[in-house]
Amino acid sequence: MSDSRPPRASGAFIALSVLAGAVIGTKVGQPTIGIFCGTAVGVAIALLLWLMDRSQGR
Repeated sequence: MSDSRPPRASGAFIALSVLAGAVIGTKVGQPTIGIFCGTAVGVAIALLLWLMDRSQGR
């Protein structure tokens, strides 16, 4: 049996950042750009977490 911990779930970061980007973008008057920026930030966070998990052998 493996003693490693399960990988981190990073999908929540993507979902929350898309929603936050939409809200911030709407306040600025550019909701579509906000969604795109939120998606980019969420994917970047998810990739960083994946890379950290991969380097730790999870």
